[in-house]
Amino acid sequence: MPQNIKENYLADGWRVIEIDGHDHQQIYKALREAVKDKENCVAILARTVMGKGVSFMENKFKYHGQPLSVDECRKALQELGVEDDLEKYFNLRKTTPPAQIKAKEEIPPELNIDPGKSIVYGAGEKVANRNAFGKALKSLGEVNRGKKTPIAVFDCDLLGSVKTDEFAKSLPEWFFEGGIQEHNTAAIAGALSTQGVVVFFSDFGVFGVDETYNQHRLNDLNHTSLKLVCTHNGIDVGQDGKTHQCIDYAGVMNNLFGFKIIIPADGNQTDKIIRYVATHPGNFFVGVGRSKLPIILSEEGVPFFGEGYEFVYGKAEVVREGKLAVIISAGTLLHRAIQAWEILKEKGYSVRVVNMSCWSDPDAETLKEAAKTGIIITYEDHNVKTGLGSIVANFLAENSLNCYFRKLGVKRYAPSGPAEELFKAEGLEVENLVDTVIEAIKKAN
Repeated sequence: MPQNIKENYLADGWRVIEIDGHDHQQIYKALREAVKDKENCVAILARTVMGKGVSFMENKFKYHGQPLSVDECRKALQELGVEDDLEKYFNLRKTTPPAQIKAKEEIPPELNIDPGKSIVYGAGEKVANRNAFGKALKSLGEVNRGKKTPIAVFDCDLLGSVKTDEFAKSLPEWFFEGGIQEHNTAAIAGALSTQGVVVFFSDFGVFGVDETYNQHRLNDLNHTSLKLVCTHNGIDVGQDGKTHQCIDYAGVMNNLFGFKIIIPADGNQTDKIIRYVATHPGNFFVGVGRSKLPIILSEEGVPFFGEGYEFVYGKAEVVREGKLAVIISAGTLLHRAIQAWEILKEKGYSVRVVNMSCWSDPDAETLKEAAKTGIIITYEDHNVKTGLGSIVANFLAENSLNCYFRKLGVKRYAPSGPAEELFKAEGLEVENLVDTVIEAIKKAN
């Protein structure tokens, strides 16, 4: 179909250099001109023809993905004036043993990041995890300003919503605004993370996960060390509606072998997790919601993830003890699981509540102990088919652990509306969790 590539760039104020894409001298000259031009954004429009120089291939789209026969290859080499040394390669194929694929030994770039001092939110406070992320990010930037390892933060016109705005104001030299170019920003952020820079890329879940999935797949293939922090996940997004309710963040990111998924429970755990990923190499996905959440407290009434808590990747936390059943949750719904625990306790049911924040590598020992109770119920703000419940189910099946098991999660694309109403519509309100646990206990007994 017709394209007005040149006109599109000119309309945006770019300088356009048109060249013959088959002429190496023109390519070199254009690149040199572009690099030397300090006044304009430059686009090089190199016009090429598929299969140029080979009579039977030129401008034939089928050769985009169709290999040549031996006779066709010989004819093409002859027309191009290139030596026909196919016999050499035929012989090599016969005599060379099959390649042995070895796992690449990853050598992460040397990082020298000071994690700084954690910000602790007190009992009674309500803090959105995205706000805790923004404050931790600013704190990290300020404590590492002028030191060996720089921090780069990438945003796509959402700095006020994803809470990178405070970092941008305090450290503008380390902040990069990509605009509404999520794919490009994901690629640049990933590439920069291989160069000894700690790189954070923050966006809404639907853009930072779903929209840019292939870029993150390519990042993963190239052993990047990106810290992808996405906000506005789950139906907790509420009024933004189904187009903006990212309910598949774990299912999607779990396809990527090199990404580690972490879902913080409250502002305090978010702060510790952000400092952890900043000081550890590798690709991380940290997923948070939109709403303000209460600070998770211990049974003694002090912040569970506050002073004295250290985030250990792959380790789950038992936030409430119990013997008859186990509720496994994370993120936005953990405080609701604790509310259910309180109601169940009043009704005489002793139930354990586990915070499972690391979804790529679930805590094996905690899950084995949970299975011993005979009942496990997962509770998540995620597509029920592909999230925490499925991860736990896989572990139980692979380890031959027999117990009553139920998954509570999002079963459909939710409409627009207040988060509380959406949770109720999806059966994720506290009362339904309580009823599900009681039903399970009665069935088990």
